[in-house]
Amino acid sequence: MEIPIDPWKLRSFEITDVVALVKYANNWKVARNLWDSFPHPYTTEDALGWIHYALAKKPETHFAIASPNEVIGGIGFYPQRDIYRQSAEIGLWVGEPFWGKGIATLALKAATEYAFAHLNLVRLYAGVFEWNPASARALEKAGYVFEGRLRKSVVKDGENIDQLMYAIIR
Repeated sequence: MEIPIDPWKLRSFEITDVVALVKYANNWKVARNLWDSFPHPYTTEDALGWIHYALAKKPETHFAIASPNEVIGGIGFYPQRDIYRQSAEIGLWVGEPFWGKGIATLALKAATEYAFAHLNLVRLYAGVFEWNPASARALEKAGYVFEGRLRKSVVKDGENIDQLMYAIIR
């Protein structure tokens, strides 16, 4: 799968992405804003495990954010089950050298369109840690709407913090 977001693109992960994944994911400033399941330090084994996980998903729900030369981040969504089956949580990260360039917004727009076109989804949502206003702005620019603040709902680095909830409806 490949979606152009000129000059970037969303595409399927490849085994050859290992070196670039480690280069950009092994950064505390990146890991600090993601679930604890995103490891830090981020090793070659972590990258290989992630690529195999992403490629095994059917339908495909996790994509590389790539420059013409290498992976610079990732975006994906987690379809929910049971009564939440028409919703999915979306999340992304971009390597620090690429922050502030609008890449997150472009990736969010493209992945959102893909999710609504290829899966039976009505709603995509994202939680943002209270200390990450850049992610909140990217979601807003991509058409996501602030739905509320979940007070002290997240534990990150031993600290209870608020999570800001954003969503978009098909």
